[in-house]
Amino acid sequence: MTVNYKSVFDIIGPIMIGPSSSHTAGACAIGRAANSIFKEKPTDIVIHYYESFAQTHKGHGTDYAIISGILGFDPDDSRVPYAIGLARDQGMNITFIEEPGDSPINHPNTAIIDLKNDDKQVTVAGCSIGGGTIEIREIKMDGFDVKPKGPLPILLVQGGENDHQHVTKQLADLTKVNDQRHYKTDRGNLYEYDLDRRLKQDEIKKLTQEHANLVYL
Repeated sequence: MTVNYKSVFDIIGPIMIGPSSSHTAGACAIGRAANSIFKEKPTDIVIHYYESFAQTHKGHGTDYAIISGILGFDPDDSRVPYAIGLARDQGMNITFIEEPGDSPINHPNTAIIDLKNDDKQVTVAGCSIGGGTIEIREIKMDGFDVKPKGPLPILLVQGGENDHQHVTKQLADLTKVNDQRHYKTDRGNLYEYDLDRRLKQDEIKKLTQEHANLVYL
């Protein structure tokens, strides 16, 4: 069967798809964060739900919302309700797991996303705190275990001390940095910057052009 994705939305205009901002727009945002971190097409997607998300994800549209974010869709994209099918059509294996017990990141609306392909694997733990707003409370990537303490936006940069100094100087001209953290493993260094405001698209573009190993959330 061929689905005309815009048949309804052409009439009613763009809206947030789903019955709950926390369980749909927030879930989509958590998926988008995972997409920004992974930066590639995953072959395997595993979503671990906790507490409220585990109890209501099917009825509240959380499943298709979070997958739509992983595909890079905005919450008002007319393809959001069809995201699971679209992902599977691209060869992605998808598993949803309702985990028992309390959230490991201490919030009832918790989703932990595992993404992998033949080259890499990341884990992103996020929670939807209301009104479509999210927090990312743990990121496992490239051997690093990052645990942001504040709300988004944050910037993650992998590199040496010169990269750190260069990014710090650039950000000083753009916005206040509320906090910085340094993570070090045998694979290198990662720097986290907790930003005071969201960056504009041209500001993000300039930063990413100069620093390939940069993630903006």
